[in-house]
Amino acid sequence: MKYAWMEGERAFGVRTLYRALDVSPSGFYAWHEHRPSDREVDNQRLLGCIQALHQDTHEAYGTERMWRALRLRGETCGRNRVQRLRHANVIVSRRRRRYIRQRGPYQRVPAAPNRLAWPFASDPIDRVWVADITNIPTRQGWLYLAAVLDLHSRRIVGWAMSASPGQALAINALQMALARRLPACGTIHHSDQGSQYTSKAYQQLVGEAGLTPSMSRKGMPYDNAVMESFFSSLKQELTHHESFEDIDTAKAKVFHYIEVFYNRQRLHSSLSYQSPVDYEHNLPVA
Repeated sequence: MKYAWMEGERAFGVRTLYRALDVSPSGFYAWHEHRPSDREVDNQRLLGCIQALHQDTHEAYGTERMWRALRLRGETCGRNRVQRLRHANVIVSRRRRRYIRQRGPYQRVPAAPNRLAWPFASDPIDRVWVADITNIPTRQGWLYLAAVLDLHSRRIVGWAMSASPGQALAINALQMALARRLPACGTIHHSDQGSQYTSKAYQQLVGEAGLTPSMSRKGMPYDNAVMESFFSSLKQELTHHESFEDIDTAKAKVFHYIEVFYNRQRLHSSLSYQSPVDYEHNLPVA
């Protein structure tokens, strides 16, 4: 570090700098004449790939995911090498913030029983959907996001955004999911007991689509843990670290996160480090 600083301060005279920094002339000239090895050059190239991937993935990947993503891009580096370069250059993933969301007690129809249980698995796709709503702050006010997730592939199959958290928001997300996927009769639809999901209009749509309703127990957000995990990832990797000027800007960012990054690029450990879209494409044909 001292030698690099001296290189840029030649105006003071080399001998003066030697005395001021208490370094030897031979040490400085040895550093000055050093040429990087092939390994050092390749480390710099790989570091550039790691830094670019770190930004492309919203700073979300730890060492394991980053190493696997690099392998998918054709790199032959080892996991330990990636870990060393990350550590040496202070490349760290964003940490989750814990949060608790509360629901009002108002309901329009009786809650359905909880039909899901740990470990929240589903086989095949479109046999269990989970749904929920979260809010995203902007300088213009709150943006509300409703999402429907396929439990088997972890893909967001339906979503809607609005400045209002009313039942229309949840209905629009479910309608998108139904139009995209055409689920079989009896597919489980799981949500919490929020007023949007217990409304007559929403439950009528669930029934007309042939879905079987399921709802979390009161005060038990872990009954919908997979959707809570998605919202946690969204906030950890995007909304907690950005200040949105207005609702339209937030909508554009969330759209890109869901449709470009999360569904098509983000590697999921539960899917053998594949994105949801790639995982579905690689499923055996029945």
